[in-house]
Amino acid sequence: MTATVTATAPPRRPPSRRRPKSRRNREMWLLMLPALVPVALFSIGPLLYGIGLAFTDARNTRNHETSFVGLENFGRLLTDGDFWASFRIGAIWSVSVTVLQFLAALGLAVLLNQNLRFRTVARVLAVVPWAMPPVVVGLMWKLVYHPDAGILNSLLGTHINWLADFSLALPAIIVVGIWTGMPQTTVVLLAGLQGIPRELYEAGEVDGASRWRRFWSITLPQLRPVIVSITSLDFVWNINQFGLVYVLTQGGPGGQTRLPMLFAYEEAFRYRMAGYASMLGLAMAIVVLTVLGLYLWRQMRETR
Repeated sequence: MTATVTATAPPRRPPSRRRPKSRRNREMWLLMLPALVPVALFSIGPLLYGIGLAFTDARNTRNHETSFVGLENFGRLLTDGDFWASFRIGAIWSVSVTVLQFLAALGLAVLLNQNLRFRTVARVLAVVPWAMPPVVVGLMWKLVYHPDAGILNSLLGTHINWLADFSLALPAIIVVGIWTGMPQTTVVLLAGLQGIPRELYEAGEVDGASRWRRFWSITLPQLRPVIVSITSLDFVWNINQFGLVYVLTQGGPGGQTRLPMLFAYEEAFRYRMAGYASMLGLAMAIVVLTVLGLYLWRQMRETR
């Protein structure tokens, strides 16, 4: 007796319903188009136009024929003492505000991460300066620093004109910059603190590590990526600051608080030198990108 074995054909796979890759890419770009068009019109377009102006003698005047001047504006910038003075002030401002607001925000974030009473209310109050427009913040602090009716002079019993004093104006606006920028740094650091596993602290406590040792050996290394990100963003925001300082001092007294963006604004709209002002902006962008790139490269090397 012989048995006949019939081979059963494997079941056919249902036809793939996946769309062709080219069609999916086309649909992806169509979905992104509403977001890309405003970015191209209001960000990329003006940026490219400004870079182009940097190599011309453009002026904000009527009947002026703009011509290409190459690197003439760049050569003028290298010998402009007023620019280097504003660059020095901008470096002091941006580094001081970035470092000090980070230290203050880190302390506040650690405090708000504790199990305290009214912690939710404190967290809400901590972000209030972030929700205020720079113009409102500037006007408010002008009242605080007012030589006659200001609350600061009332508390100290003095009559100092803080924003008009050559030696005090820059420290005074640095304090305002720290107060203004601290909330977003606090929020980011607080989110980073809440993402650190509790088991690491419990293990350190079991090993006998003190609170300071746990902070130095656990908290800071775990926060390193967050610290690198937020300090980089803070530096870029601070070096490009304009509105707050313009409302407070307009660059005075005697140019002691004239940041690079204020200097570029004056060249463009007070002296009508649009081409030179564009070169100032381009030079500052190159400096910021270079410093930021070196900082990120060093942090990445240390992480590895």
